[in-house]
Amino acid sequence: MTASRTVILHADDVGMCHGANAAFLALARADAIDCGSVMVPCPRFAEIAHAAAANPALDLGVHLTLTSEWIGYRWGPVAVRDPASGLTDAEGAFHRDVPALRAAADPRAVEEECAAQIERACACGIDPTHIDAHMGAALAPEFLAGTLRLAEQYRLPLLLPRRMETYLGVLRMGEIDPRVYADVAGHPWTAPIDAFAMTPGHAPGDAEIAYRRLLDDLGPGVTYVALHPNRPGDIETITARHPRAQPHWRTDEAALLGSGLPAQWLADRKIARSGMRRLRDVMRPAGGTAHTLESSPVIKLK
Repeated sequence: MTASRTVILHADDVGMCHGANAAFLALARADAIDCGSVMVPCPRFAEIAHAAAANPALDLGVHLTLTSEWIGYRWGPVAVRDPASGLTDAEGAFHRDVPALRAAADPRAVEEECAAQIERACACGIDPTHIDAHMGAALAPEFLAGTLRLAEQYRLPLLLPRRMETYLGVLRMGEIDPRVYADVAGHPWTAPIDAFAMTPGHAPGDAEIAYRRLLDDLGPGVTYVALHPNRPGDIETITARHPRAQPHWRTDEAALLGSGLPAQWLADRKIARSGMRRLRDVMRPAGGTAHTLESSPVIKLK
């Protein structure tokens, strides 16, 4: 039996802080989330890498990180530190947003830094299941060719939704001609994902309404939902000086996922779930040929 709708519940920003790690590990144990990706340059990367090395069943990719958005809580490159690379700002950290990065960075330095992040994740005991891009940076047109090369080199599915407008519409990447992505839609290491959705903004107390709406509105095919669950305790301090930050989005999300309600809503709506490890393990023997999650006889959906 196939499903007309499949969702991948994915935790972005794992490794950014202890609260992100604690939320991901708890939700993964409870089967309340399907997979996540780690920010290798961030302060709590070592903590999550240790947990992943001890539990190979964790479905974790690499959240290629080229921006550092918060005020007073910064990170920078793991390998390419030459200011001439254009990867860093006046504080020596990554640029705060994607347009600033696009204007300054040498694409060769971006590719080298992203490769170093994948290598460090592997060296620290993580078996990456995929690669995706923090704030979309590594998928900006200037850096896309290098990111595709890394997906092929490391044989890792790359998040590049077929309906790229669902991605560009929610991320602040600057002016982009979407035809750039149509030209690479057939790349063998782009993951067979149709659409992208992200943590919905909501007023305090309205999380259940917002997430019910998000899941009810999922279209046909496979939707990758980029979530940002965080335990309370540190995210409030990290985001305190950021003008647009809403830390309750992350802490409410962790609590709601942990309640089991979203998993039950999906089951009630007969929306299938999958992680990224199964997808990677199907694509590798096929040499990167994309499959659909619904029709592949190899992938067993939850």
